[in-house]
Amino acid sequence: MKHEIARLRRLLPGAAAALLAFGAGKKKTTIGGQALIEGIMMKGPKKTCICVRKPDKELVFKEEDTKKAAAFWKLPVFRGMYGLFSAMKEGVDAINYSASFFEEEEASAEPSKFEKWLERKLSSDKLEKAVMGLAMVIGIGMPVVLFFVLPALLVGLVPQSAPFWTRNVLESAVRIVVFLLFMWSVSHMKDIRRTFEYHGGEHKTIFCYEDGLPLTVENVRGMPRFHPRCGTSFLFVMILISIVVFSAVFSLAATTNPWLRMALRLLMLPFVVGIAYEINRYAGRYDNALTNILRWPGIQMQHLTVFEPDDSMIEVAIEAMKRVIPDDGSDNW
Repeated sequence: MKHEIARLRRLLPGAAAALLAFGAGKKKTTIGGQALIEGIMMKGPKKTCICVRKPDKELVFKEEDTKKAAAFWKLPVFRGMYGLFSAMKEGVDAINYSASFFEEEEASAEPSKFEKWLERKLSSDKLEKAVMGLAMVIGIGMPVVLFFVLPALLVGLVPQSAPFWTRNVLESAVRIVVFLLFMWSVSHMKDIRRTFEYHGGEHKTIFCYEDGLPLTVENVRGMPRFHPRCGTSFLFVMILISIVVFSAVFSLAATTNPWLRMALRLLMLPFVVGIAYEINRYAGRYDNALTNILRWPGIQMQHLTVFEPDDSMIEVAIEAMKRVIPDDGSDNW
């Protein structure tokens, strides 16, 4: 009971402040973030900041100007394509940066026979580039294989005599099940779960800023942890949109060839990404009955990827956030 009372006392200041400020300083911001290995990247309209807590508990920062997209890539649908590609590239770079502070701990472990073989065959620079390239290929290729190629191959096993619409329904069901199983499995990995806790700290900090409250640990702690503009929501919306788009295309094409269906999917994937981005953007920008319906599936998915952070994680998120807030209000959405 004492522990419950103590926890309530810690929560009350932030919750009370949120209630007092509700409706007064509410805003929408274009600032977004990404959880890293013991850190967080926040991206504002002018500045991008990575904050990492080193093994000795010291906070380190990496700040740079936010890259601007060309005018063409700011058009509806196309901005979603550009946004996903740039987010993946910048995300991989940020994760590698955060991981670099923990390489000494990993280096103390005895290298495997495979690692020794690689070191003999490749120089350290070539090995690092090879690992970076492999990580990029896996990061982009694995979701495509799991969520697009695998369902198409499985549905290719359905007898040709089966009604055409059953293929679309079955393929859609397989895609959703694979996605849910994948997210559930990674959320139970110890290191990944800790990253997902930083994910919660990122969301809470953005909510606190949008509510117009001072960015303190106490205020952030009382904020919600599920945000409508989360990348998890975007991924799930993309899965749902792909089901609708691909079902319509395959109904018109009337093809049962799994390789042709797979090729059509890959060709249309950029447009699916762009459409999903626009829907997620609309749902995150406005508050009405329709946007609440659009948000609901993604919010439920965040139970698998967004966990409650501790105070040290909130502190990291706050420090990263403070460094990207523009002084001219250019982040207002």
